[in-house]
Amino acid sequence: MKKFKKSWQITKNWQLLFPFIGVLFLGYSSFKLVYLFPVNWFDITDSYYLPFLLFIVYYVITYYFFLKLVIYAINKLEKKWIVNQRWELIRIFIVFAITGSSSVFVGRPFINWIGITKDNLYPLFYWTLFILISLVFYQLLLVIFGWLFGQFKFFWHFEKKMLKRFGLGKYFK
Repeated sequence: MKKFKKSWQITKNWQLLFPFIGVLFLGYSSFKLVYLFPVNWFDITDSYYLPFLLFIVYYVITYYFFLKLVIYAINKLEKKWIVNQRWELIRIFIVFAITGSSSVFVGRPFINWIGITKDNLYPLFYWTLFILISLVFYQLLLVIFGWLFGQFKFFWHFEKKMLKRFGLGKYFK
């Protein structure tokens, strides 16, 4: 545990909460992804245990792949993003994950509330509008969740850079 704390620059025990949450989110994402694909690719009607074992194997492989991907991304981004301690990168990743999911969950009821459905609008226009509305909510929720997780300064700076790329930076100095 001391080696883990030292490598992630964890100085207080409450900071262990973020790696734990990150591992849980990673496990949940792996489970949802593996659950999307059918396990019965082979003729396994004779056994009850083989589909379960295949599911576990696919889950472990997917979890391992995502874990390696996240650690690779953290190693690359710790040089680019300026944070006080390395564990804060996990907190930033958690904020991005929650914001991405939340913007879709907020955008979908909003687009229905204004009366736009797949039935009354051409699908290309519907999805374009849905993505644009979700992007607006993403911008708002990114700063809100960043503030809730104690990273307001980082996400406000990130938001200003993103708005400059959209050509709206002159409004947010």
